[in-house]
Amino acid sequence: MSDAQISKLYFSISEVCTRLGLEPHVLRYWEGEFEQLQPRKNRSGRRSYTEEDIAVAERIQFLVREEKYTIEGARQQMDRADGEIAPSREALRELRAFLVDVLDRLPPAS
Repeated sequence: MSDAQISKLYFSISEVCTRLGLEPHVLRYWEGEFEQLQPRKNRSGRRSYTEEDIAVAERIQFLVREEKYTIEGARQQMDRADGEIAPSREALRELRAFLVDVLDRLPPAS
């Protein structure tokens, strides 16, 4: 298995902040405001974010920054979603690229 095929399971707060273009204090604040965003913490209190945690943060960021919801409004939207998070555009692009690659590898239909 190559390094490109191996993906990380956990990300630090600095990696998530870099990926989302956020400051760490914003992400920590959102953790206190949204029950859906609860990254694991190790014994020393360092946060470990999964891809699912990052998807939740992306959804919150979209609601607050793009849709212009207040924190309370974004919380209500997240609660209405019943925990189901819509995939990010980047995730959909990656899925589409994967599916196109699979389609290209299939033999032509006869």
